[in-house]
Amino acid sequence: MPPSHPFDFGAVDPDGDGDTLHEECGVFGVVGVADAANFVALGLHALQHRGQEAGGIVTYDPEHGFNSARKFGYVRDNFTSQSLMETLPGALGIGHVRYSTSGSKGPTQLRDVQPFFGEFSMGGAAIAHNGNITNANALRRELIDRGSIFQSSSDSECIIHLMARSLQRDIPSRMEDALRRVEGAFSVVAMTRTKLIGVRDPLGVRPLVLGRVGDGWVLSSETCALDIIGAEFVREIEPGEMVVITPDGGVESIRPFRPRRARFCIFEHVYFSRPDSIIGGRSVYETRRQIGVELAREAPVEADIVCPVPDSGTPAAIGFSQESGIPYAMGIIRNQYMGRTFIEPTEQIRNMGVRLKLNVNRALIRGKRVILVDDSVVRGTTSRKIKEMILDAGAAEVHFRIASPPTAWPCFYGVDTPQREKLLAASMSEDEMRDHLAVDSLKFISLDGLYRAVGEAKGRDPERPQYCDACFSGEYPVEPSDQIEQGFRLKTAAE
Repeated sequence: MPPSHPFDFGAVDPDGDGDTLHEECGVFGVVGVADAANFVALGLHALQHRGQEAGGIVTYDPEHGFNSARKFGYVRDNFTSQSLMETLPGALGIGHVRYSTSGSKGPTQLRDVQPFFGEFSMGGAAIAHNGNITNANALRRELIDRGSIFQSSSDSECIIHLMARSLQRDIPSRMEDALRRVEGAFSVVAMTRTKLIGVRDPLGVRPLVLGRVGDGWVLSSETCALDIIGAEFVREIEPGEMVVITPDGGVESIRPFRPRRARFCIFEHVYFSRPDSIIGGRSVYETRRQIGVELAREAPVEADIVCPVPDSGTPAAIGFSQESGIPYAMGIIRNQYMGRTFIEPTEQIRNMGVRLKLNVNRALIRGKRVILVDDSVVRGTTSRKIKEMILDAGAAEVHFRIASPPTAWPCFYGVDTPQREKLLAASMSEDEMRDHLAVDSLKFISLDGLYRAVGEAKGRDPERPQYCDACFSGEYPVEPSDQIEQGFRLKTAAE
């Protein structure tokens, strides 16, 4: 289905055709500050790249109790209204920005927008979840059979129902109980009337960090959201750790799960996190620049200019240029003001696709041998259109260099990936993809090269991989049981 509006393509997928990977969401929470909702709104604004469909905020104030607001669209369009923010009083709040990977596809249903809230015998609690629960279908069937009534189609609601059925006496203990039943990837920010809670799954697939702002505390998906509110980065929440923070400044660390070797999502380094964030003590920008350096070493080519596909390909293109000595140039210009307009959705407008978002710098491109650096190739439709734009502008040659290995397997841990048969790399070799895209050359960084770029000098350990790289390798650290039940076939030894 085409998008409902010709300009409503989202932040990173100008065609709306599933040719770009999307993160599920970002989470943010704060305790111990006046007007917590304003801090949460600013934090969500900094995390907007992780989800553009919808957002929500829940706060607690002793006089007014729990209050929430859930809205479609961007944070800036909803949570900058003074009249709205006045309905969210209190010094404790959490928030969520959403891009759906489970729950309703297409137009978001308001009931699927987080944070979710539940009223328990010992008081209310709200949760916001980043990731994906891989046994959600089985849990939902079990809970419904036992009398639970679901209000949304989101996998995250299972956590609230599991908490409601727990026999533990306080909400943090009920959350421990619930999350021990959950499989997959989860970074959760939650709140009670008096506590802010953060949890990462045992593998630490999705990120979560702890910060300090004044006398208060902050939990966030990324460090860039700490910067926007002037918070100090304290540390990352460790894989398998739960922190319970009280307004008086106490931070209790709990280990609810059996220890496991961490497998952080390597694609956070490649694409999802903002380049000004810090992951595992490493600058995301510097990692992406180093990916370009590794690409230039692995796949050199004679050319006149190196151009990024904006914006995600920019740091890698800089690294490629620096290592190869080929000049860096802004051959493609991004329209920073892409957004909704009043123009009616005619077929001619829709077919403009990429051109609504990106424009070629013709004077720079004409007659040049161009290296285009992009973060990934998913279905290949956008790559073909960009190549056609470059050739239409008079380029002599077009060479693609991709800052990730071929994406040949879907992600079930919180990334919206097409079905495997729709992934170009699932059915084509690198040479076949080059011919399909009709470019002069196409090279992806190797998996070892990517690992070297993120700081693993010896590359990937095939016996004990240091990261979750299932979208490249097909090796899933947590069995996607719901998907297997629906017929998904795991990688065989022969593959």
